[in-house]
Amino acid sequence: MDIDTIDPQRENLLNKVLSTYKVRQFILWSIDMCSVLLSLLIISKLTTITTIEENNITIVFFIYAVFHTLSFTLFKCYSSIWRYAREEEMISIIVASIIYVLPVYLIIKMVGLNYSLLFYIVNSILIICFTGGLRLTYRTCRRIKTRLKVKSGDTKVLIIGGGSGGERVVNELKENPQLGKVPIGIIDDDINKIGRRIHNVKILGDTSQIKQIVENNNIDEIIFAISNINKSRKSRIINICKETKCKLKTIPGIYEIIDGKVDIKKIRDVEIEDLLGREPIKVNLNEISEYITDKVILVTGGGGSIGSELCRQIASFNPKHLIILDNYENNAYAIQQELKRKYKNDLNLSTIIASVREDVRLEEIFKMYRPEVVFHAAAHKHVPLMEDSPSEAIKNNIFGTLNVAKLSDKYKVKRFVLISTDKAVNPTNIMGATKRAAEMIIQMMNNKSKSEFVAVRFGNVLGSNGSVIPLFKKQIEEGGPVTITHPEIIRYFMTIPEAVQLVIQAGAMAKGGEIFVLDMGEPVKIVDLAKNLITLSGLEPDVDIKIEYTGLRPGEKLYEELLMSEEGLSKTYNEKIFIGRQIDIDGNKVEKHLQMLKRVVDIEEVDLIESLMREFVPTYIRPEDVNGRENIDEVAISN
Repeated sequence: MDIDTIDPQRENLLNKVLSTYKVRQFILWSIDMCSVLLSLLIISKLTTITTIEENNITIVFFIYAVFHTLSFTLFKCYSSIWRYAREEEMISIIVASIIYVLPVYLIIKMVGLNYSLLFYIVNSILIICFTGGLRLTYRTCRRIKTRLKVKSGDTKVLIIGGGSGGERVVNELKENPQLGKVPIGIIDDDINKIGRRIHNVKILGDTSQIKQIVENNNIDEIIFAISNINKSRKSRIINICKETKCKLKTIPGIYEIIDGKVDIKKIRDVEIEDLLGREPIKVNLNEISEYITDKVILVTGGGGSIGSELCRQIASFNPKHLIILDNYENNAYAIQQELKRKYKNDLNLSTIIASVREDVRLEEIFKMYRPEVVFHAAAHKHVPLMEDSPSEAIKNNIFGTLNVAKLSDKYKVKRFVLISTDKAVNPTNIMGATKRAAEMIIQMMNNKSKSEFVAVRFGNVLGSNGSVIPLFKKQIEEGGPVTITHPEIIRYFMTIPEAVQLVIQAGAMAKGGEIFVLDMGEPVKIVDLAKNLITLSGLEPDVDIKIEYTGLRPGEKLYEELLMSEEGLSKTYNEKIFIGRQIDIDGNKVEKHLQMLKRVVDIEEVDLIESLMREFVPTYIRPEDVNGRENIDEVAISN
């Protein structure tokens, strides 16, 4: 912007700010000059050190003032905001005060004055004490003033962890009294620390005493401040904290704290992921790098929950070209802008709006970009909605997959990875059946193509679009009720980042034709998930927020199949990834079923879809065959 075009009001404001800044600098400099003069006057009275004649004090003061001003300006002692001053500012004062002793000594000697070495030492000490002491006194008074302002509305905080993380949180809270959060005590399991203090905040006990300490001290909020801790121990401690009904917050993990500092703005609410207790995923970075780095990668559905995380993680492996393809422009735009902000010009990125249903449009994309690896995440995944619109599930999940797979074969893609779901195992709904059909297409294509076609199957991911977590949070925000289909319904969960890590790792293992199955850990009761979310919100289940059971939805299973118990699973070198038993696929039959389905969906003969899909996918069964008639009747009676 041209300086002549600056808004006059803004210019006036800038001038006022600069004027105020200069006035404050002058005041601080004047105080320093008084400190220098005072130190000289004190020394002149100490005859045991030296005697300064009255007519020489002015000369000595002038020499000290000049070099003091130059040195303190050089070390930016007039630029710091002293209400936030810490050790660095005091070190600057000490160094600045010592550094000019030699030139002062030489100049004073040149004008014919001789003083002992002790004079210069004591004078420097007095100058440091006066200048530094006045600044720290100002800082302390400001903090006390601010502290008194917010005292009436303070939140009493208990901090879990007496290590470096806890120390930083205590310090942050004390440095930011305007937040109105007062650290009352610290919890640590190291018995040698109990009774000791960190920044004058006492370590009150260990984790087994949390509930009692909260009651005794009327604690309002607990901050979990251990950054380097295994997930199972963190989950155990947070479960203890949950019983107190305090608001729970946590600092980022050790790998999120890049510079070793705990920023108060990054202290976040405890999330459901913190309670899962799942340990970090181990992946072979070298193996992943071999098939991602310097390759052209296409991610279909790249704006969705899984697709966008695939893009994030793939980008970190420095691909030659990353292509985001999605039919929904808002999501595609969001991940595009995120990656641009993070990588700027270091990532060759293209974002394309297109549907996997449109084979002509897709071919233009393949012809132009020539992808070497394809991650196919584009799909309709919402079970009840697909039950109401089965032809849309078929068009997107089956024929969309077929389009991308055929073009991958035609343009000699090295590896094609289909994102599948545990709902493809003995599917009870059209969504699961279409995903099982997509797996069959992948195996058929692998049998006749030089490209390597594989599928990766896993269960629910926390926080994905359409999952129960965002729904429950919204219901809690609105005051309830939280709605659950059945008190016994269970699901397997993992976080989006860990699911994607394993997808990319499975892709590195691919030889062609495999269906990789991810270990989802222990099953979670949805009602327990809901209760945990209510508790983490500082509320009490069935008291503050009601839980209501609505009955199983069309096509919904009561229990998802245990992936780990599926027959024929074989291990890989990664303990979280298994390979499902390959079932012989008759390519001719698959193509025949595809032709019949195509005709039916093209003319929207919805009544014929179910029978055709059951022929296509022999494992497609009715929900009642899995859930048990008695369970469904029980729900119906309770409603």
